[in-house]
Amino acid sequence: MVGEINVKDVVQTFIQPDGSTLTALDHVNLNVKAGSFVSFIGPSGCGKTTLLRLIAGLTKPASGEITLDGEKIDGPHYERGLVFQNPTLFPWLSIYDNVAFGLKARKIYKDKKQEVSEYLSLVGLENFASSYPHQLSGGMAQRASLARALIGHPKVLLLDEPLGALDAFTRMNMQDELLRIRSEKSMTMIMVTHDVDEALYLSDKIVVMSPRPAKIEDIIDVKMFRPRQRNNPEFLRLRSQILKTLHYAGNEPEQEYVI
Repeated sequence: MVGEINVKDVVQTFIQPDGSTLTALDHVNLNVKAGSFVSFIGPSGCGKTTLLRLIAGLTKPASGEITLDGEKIDGPHYERGLVFQNPTLFPWLSIYDNVAFGLKARKIYKDKKQEVSEYLSLVGLENFASSYPHQLSGGMAQRASLARALIGHPKVLLLDEPLGALDAFTRMNMQDELLRIRSEKSMTMIMVTHDVDEALYLSDKIVVMSPRPAKIEDIIDVKMFRPRQRNNPEFLRLRSQILKTLHYAGNEPEQEYVI
């Protein structure tokens, strides 16, 4: 199986408008096993998306390196598909042409065009190929974005809060869809999320990140069998553990006894 990511002593900095240096990631080390589902969770602005963009090759680290199957990542590549929080579909193209766009850009559409219909079926949009993005619901548009990323046969699918804008019920349905697609395609998935329950429902490992400059605060192995029950005692225990690590658990009030 392929799709192993290694993050080796990565530091990322940004120059501020006043000329000062902001450190977003501070010597981050991480191994993501091939075929696993890993979630990044942490306070807003801590560097989760920065790390995801580095893995995608959209930016380069100030120091350290990131590899995919031992090869250094030094730019974007179809082997690393990326799905954003918003669908980012081309509004002037049909759903079919949106999904086919990557194949056409790589000039392999003639040989691979049958896969467009296959991937539309995979995400349940086979009856909406001729529709346009504005004609789809938010969940359906995000399915189209997934198909567009998946058709490149990525080793790793990177998900930047892809379900954050959806309503609760659509979000839960899409979580199940992600697990189904991962099972069918046997690919590595790495997701940024602010939702602890979502991370627990989907992930094999949860990387808990500290406030900026981000370090890895904890890595939690989630060993519950799937499908997972959100009211399972182990689910609730891990949820409490993550919230305590993030300092969002609160303090349990002391009991008062009156005699």
